[in-house]
Amino acid sequence: MMPRARLIYNPTSGNEGMRRYVADILDVLEQAGYESSAFQTTPKPFSAKQEAARATAAGFDLIVGAGGDGTINEVINGIAPAPHRPKLAIIPAGTTNDYARALRIPRDDPVAAAKLVLKGQTLAMDIGRAGKHYFMNIAAGGLLTELTYQVPSEFKSIFGYFAYVVKGAEMLPAVSAVPMHLEYDDGVYDGPASMFLLGMTNSVGGFEQIVPDSALGDGTFSLIVVKTANLAEILVLMGKVLNGGKHVDDPNIIYTKTAKLSATRTDGEPMKINLDGDYGGVTPMQFENLKQHIEMFANVDEIPKKNLGPDVIPASYMAEIEEVAHHDVDGDGKIG
Repeated sequence: MMPRARLIYNPTSGNEGMRRYVADILDVLEQAGYESSAFQTTPKPFSAKQEAARATAAGFDLIVGAGGDGTINEVINGIAPAPHRPKLAIIPAGTTNDYARALRIPRDDPVAAAKLVLKGQTLAMDIGRAGKHYFMNIAAGGLLTELTYQVPSEFKSIFGYFAYVVKGAEMLPAVSAVPMHLEYDDGVYDGPASMFLLGMTNSVGGFEQIVPDSALGDGTFSLIVVKTANLAEILVLMGKVLNGGKHVDDPNIIYTKTAKLSATRTDGEPMKINLDGDYGGVTPMQFENLKQHIEMFANVDEIPKKNLGPDVIPASYMAEIEEVAHHDVDGDGKIG
């Protein structure tokens, strides 16, 4: 019996241009030996999730998710709860496409992305579980994170929000540290923090140094806790991220590996949780890494065995950070 593939695509992704690639993508999947069909998501909530769950239950061998990180997150939430899960291929068509960046999937050519199935290279990827929800790349909480819900969609990712802050977001004075209780594999943190972040790849908001030593499929999250809410100190941290991931050694940061996390606010207030850039519930919440939970097509021979190279940024951007923070971040002996 010929294996079956189901393409689940968001027609509004990629400047609403995904529709014109559907026939070519299905042709690629047929070339790969799959009996292929397509499903166009609808405005109905969780349309992609529900179709992914249906296709999984129906025994499809491959699901191809085409869209932005939000669409891919829904597809993963449809697949992940099942005891027997199909392979997953990703065709990125959003703005940041962090996950595709980490897997070295072409991000500007949907047909080229589909052709990775012909290449036949896969990785068994970790999936995060947060309460009843699943995530593929990041989970985060704290007031610094919550402000991302108030900025335009192109800045929804954690680091995209930081970039927005540098440009003078009026909401920044609202950032403050909140009392958190965080339990992880090697310790406990009780104290104020403006944000915690769990990263599963080294690509967050289009940058590759926020979690610089992330290893795909190793069964652990990279945990970052930002203890400060001071604007100047946050900007210094951001500059250190851009300057080769040096933030991990800053005293305002906790950086460690963990397979699980328990998070809550100790003042009794709920803390909103961000999963892959979207709202994912409130604390108290338990996070668990499901090691190598879904087999995914990836450009394996183009993924470096160790860290990816430093992010390339304009010198003017670093200069702006230094001028706002009044601090020499890159160590060149001058500010700006």
